[in-house]
Order: sequence, then C-alpha cells, then structure tokens
Amino acid sequence: QVQLVESGGGLVQAGGSLTLSCAASGRTSSSFGMGWFRQAPGNEREFVAAISTSGNYTYYANSVKGRFTISRDNAKNTVYLQMNSLKPEDTAVYYCAAGGSMFEIIGGMPDSWGQGTQVTVSS
Repeated sequence: QVQLVESGGGLVQAGGSLTLSCAASGRTSSSFGMGWFRQAPGNEREFVAAISTSGNYTYYANSVKGRFTISRDNAKNTVYLQMNSLKPEDTAVYYCAAGGSMFEIIGGMPDSWGQGTQVTVSS
C-alpha cells in the first residue's frame, strides 16, 4: 500500500480557487494511478478526477470538468487538484486515492486512501 497525505483544504468564497496536494510515500508514485474523490455530508463518496501513472491522461467527473485540473509531479511523489470557479456544492471532504492504474481509480476501487481534507465553499 501507499501512504497518502492531503493538504490545501480550507474555506473559500464561491468563484474562488484552491489547490489540493497529496504526497505519496511507500512506493514510487510513477508506478500507480492517482486521483481524487469527495464526500459531502449525507452523501456517498464520489469520484472527482484521475490521472495516469505518466500524467499524460486525465479523466474528470462531469460535475467538475472544465473547472478542476488534476496533475502530478512524479519527482516529488505528489498529485495536485487545482479547483477553480468553486461552487457551494463543491463543499466536501476531499480524499486522495492511489491504485494500480487510473482505471481502478475511475472504477472506485483504489488500493489506498488519504485521510481527507475539508473544502468549504461559502455562497
């Protein structure tokens, strides 16, 4: 398994931006796909974005497409989620995830999860 630690959450006004980071340890990050999920109170955890091991391929949930950008720096074993044009409905705990490939992430079956970071968007 991979150990994942998220950072960068916080409170932001609607229309604002935040960047989440996820530092991976325990395995070389270039050997696994990574992604982000989120869970709002009373809701199930949902997929947000995934990125391939090389970083050449990305995939987004329709709800964030065009507003969020996932990227990775394998030299730093870190994946990022740049969130722009934030909406109150983006409020959730955001979780970093890692798996054998980005397809495992998209399918909701990663091997490892971070502890989560809270993102709150005020209206």
